Amino acid sequence: MRESIQAAEELNPLIPHVSEIILGAAVFLVLLAAIWKFVVPNFERGFAERTKAIEGGLSAAETKQAEADAKLAELEQRLADARHEAARIREEAREQGAAIVSEMREQAQTEAARIVDHGKAQIEAERQQAVTSLRAEVGTLATTLAGRIIGESLDDDARQSRVVERFLADLEAGTPGSGVN
Repeated sequence: MRESIQAAEELNPLIPHVSEIILGAAVFLVLLAAIWKFVVPNFERGFAERTKAIEGGLSAAETKQAEADAKLAELEQRLADARHEAARIREEAREQGAAIVSEMREQAQTEAARIVDHGKAQIEAERQQAVTSLRAEVGTLATTLAGRIIGESLDDDARQSRVVERFLADLEAGTPGSGVN
């Protein structure tokens, strides 16, 4: 039975042989050295490149952000200037509008005064024409009537004119009939 225990101890699958442990450790060290020499530097280089790219991207982003902020400030300044300019233009337009309205009122008043004066002159001319026409008609009627009353013809133009003028002068003076001889 001892032999079977010893044989069982030698064939235990859970405990490896010393030569396998040494060979496994040697292969592990060679593999570890190969990874350390070839793989790790590539990882380090890639990591460094990514770090540089990220830092470069961050600095570029900061630069772009600063430029965007500067452009935004410039645009805000331009917008403020444009608003001030628009307000100034509106104020000038209001002032010009008020001046135009004032000027148009003055022109309208001048034109109205001219029209009124022209109308008065025209009315005066028409009145003078009516007075002249009325004098002629009144004179003709008066001489005809006077001739009928007197019984003699007053067809003499000079005589007729004197009689009419005297009659109208007396009429205007307010004493009709006082100048009749």
